[in-house]
Amino acid sequence: MTPRSRIASLRGGAIDAIRATDLDEKTTLAQETATGWFSRKLSLRSPLDAPLPERPGRPDKPELIRPTQVEKRSLHTVKGRIALLHAIAHIELNAVDLALDIVARFATEPVPNSFFDGWMQVAFEEAKHFRMVRARLRDLDADYGDLPAHDGLWQAAHSTRNDLTARLAVVPLILEARGLDVTPSLQAKMRETGDLESAAVLDVIYNDEKGHVAIGAKWFRFLCSREKRDPARTFHELVRANFRGPLKPPFNDIARAEAGLTPSFYRSLTSTSNA
Repeated sequence: MTPRSRIASLRGGAIDAIRATDLDEKTTLAQETATGWFSRKLSLRSPLDAPLPERPGRPDKPELIRPTQVEKRSLHTVKGRIALLHAIAHIELNAVDLALDIVARFATEPVPNSFFDGWMQVAFEEAKHFRMVRARLRDLDADYGDLPAHDGLWQAAHSTRNDLTARLAVVPLILEARGLDVTPSLQAKMRETGDLESAAVLDVIYNDEKGHVAIGAKWFRFLCSREKRDPARTFHELVRANFRGPLKPPFNDIARAEAGLTPSFYRSLTSTSNA
């Protein structure tokens, strides 16, 4: 049975992709579900949808360790570049599941269908990113799962599982926005080492991530407007309640502003800590 024939609804396809432990199947299901939804061949949800799991499906490897245990390596060695690409692959894999989770978990929210259009576009592109990074790892005689990885991204999202506005604050407006801050320097370092192929992969990711942050900012502002709440103040309150530790500069103010995330959102949170 092909992934396409199994998909009964948008929510059902998203849940099936989240549950999948085979990563080729997961990314295929994510993209097939997105394509079916974009062509309006799927309903939003169905009584046949499987239950949403507490955690996404994963293969046996990589081993998950605490963030503080992840070894740092120089990008001037092949092993160091493999370690960075492996960490990025892990981030992109989590991003696939987080985009699918926001669709599946909040499918009963009173939001326009264009909300789900946006997040399935994110899921489609995150699946593309994971495949690109994994292919680059294989070019370097490595693969996803060869090194340990940390579980911080999924844990950071878990506390917002019952609050859509909080989920938007934490995932796209903190976690994805962080990618806009750090990726340009990683691209430059890859080019310095002569690894232009890896730099090109990071370029695709960076340009797509601007759009992902913009989707998050758009819908965060939409929900705040509907609830007659000030977006920046609401963001501060939700971050303090749901995110451990301060936001860390330096910030890519230009890329963040292009995505609709102005300094009034994040500058005052750099010294805020509820750890």
